[in-house]
Amino acid sequence: MANESLVPSTPLPRFAAVGAGRMGRGIAIAFAYAGHRISLIDLRQRSDEAWRHLRDEASAEIAGALAGLAQLGVIDAAQIQSIAARVHYVNAAAAPRALAAAELVFEGVPETMAAKREAFEQLNRHCRDDAILTSTTSSILVTQLAALVRLPERFLNMHWLNPAYVIPVVELSCHPGTDAGVLARTKALMEEIGKLPVVCGASPGYIVPRLQALVMNEAARMIEEGAATAEEIDKATRYGLGLRFAAIGVVEFIDFGGCDILHHASREMSASLSKERYTAPAIVDRMVEEGRLGLKTGSGFYDYQGRDVAAYRRDVLARTLGELRHAGLWRAAAEETRS
Repeated sequence: MANESLVPSTPLPRFAAVGAGRMGRGIAIAFAYAGHRISLIDLRQRSDEAWRHLRDEASAEIAGALAGLAQLGVIDAAQIQSIAARVHYVNAAAAPRALAAAELVFEGVPETMAAKREAFEQLNRHCRDDAILTSTTSSILVTQLAALVRLPERFLNMHWLNPAYVIPVVELSCHPGTDAGVLARTKALMEEIGKLPVVCGASPGYIVPRLQALVMNEAARMIEEGAATAEEIDKATRYGLGLRFAAIGVVEFIDFGGCDILHHASREMSASLSKERYTAPAIVDRMVEEGRLGLKTGSGFYDYQGRDVAAYRRDVLARTLGELRHAGLWRAAAEETRS
């Protein structure tokens, strides 16, 4: 049976995911996997039967996800039950007590302002003053949601990438009033469970969704135009684009090749494909004019002054070779053939 209650002497979990849907369940797995107990809270008033159905559904999905990890050798099958037991299922009646105990709360209710407003009314009422409140929204700006929070200095958005218990990056989006100490504490707590927090401002799309939407739309457009098949595009992105950017960051890659390369490529494609999609932003043109081309001039988006450039280039090559070996695509040097 799903873990729904604690013995009185057991402290309530320090962490709480509000909303027992797919994202809340993924977050619960991430914390349970890292050894932490977490409350998975449903704020909606339901009949006993409806609550049991939701609880059992969530419990089955979490157990299934852990079983999948076991099948892949990530965990031992004997660990599934103990990890799953760290997730505590909390209905609306018990929510105030669970919220009052949490130091870090993840709001993950449906993506409407009405639903968010209703959820934060309860969080404002029951969470303690030193709790950090976050929203996992993928579409509503942190500046909009901050107005719903009683202590907005303790609030920020936290965007998880699916599956939440696998992908290490979590995107932290702050509003101007987010306290620096709160941000630092949030980053530390996420690093404690093995996550890699990245910080961005109050901008639509965070970092990853904003970049990947452009790539996915362009892939669909190439199929539409007959430029390439889905299979060829996927082969090129998985073993070309994807492999490359698994080894080197996008901005790092601009500097590595040279900002002038991006400038000229953008000019050509804006003329031949689409001015709207491929015209370089003003910052690229400005950097080319100033001679800040990246690694080859000593400065670009990054500063390379005093850096061992030869060692850095070897490091990038080593990262790339590592990805090639992982993909099974690296071949040893062949003997000379006679033909």
